[in-house]
Amino acid sequence: MAKFGGEVTFRRVTTGAYNPTTGVATPSVSSSTVRGVLEDVREREVNDLVKGTDKKLTVAAADLAFEPAVSDQVTVSTRVMQIIQVNKIEQDNTAIVFEIFLRE
Repeated sequence: MAKFGGEVTFRRVTTGAYNPTTGVATPSVSSSTVRGVLEDVREREVNDLVKGTDKKLTVAAADLAFEPAVSDQVTVSTRVMQIIQVNKIEQDNTAIVFEIFLRE
């Protein structure tokens, strides 16, 4: 990935601390920039969830401190994309690659 991929930024928004005075939970935002390979979705990957206009991002699991989730967003250049589906490829019960399907 490091040799052929470009930089992408994962943005994770989680519920932060709850303030009982205001009744509001402040969101906590964390970002992580890694290298990944972005490509078009192949015809055989299209299904009820993944559309032909979506993109597939391949990222080395070792580069991420967390496992991507559909609630996360990914920024590629200036395009903000939503994660639609995450496929984890494992070897010996250890994640080695994430295939992440994205939609604008």
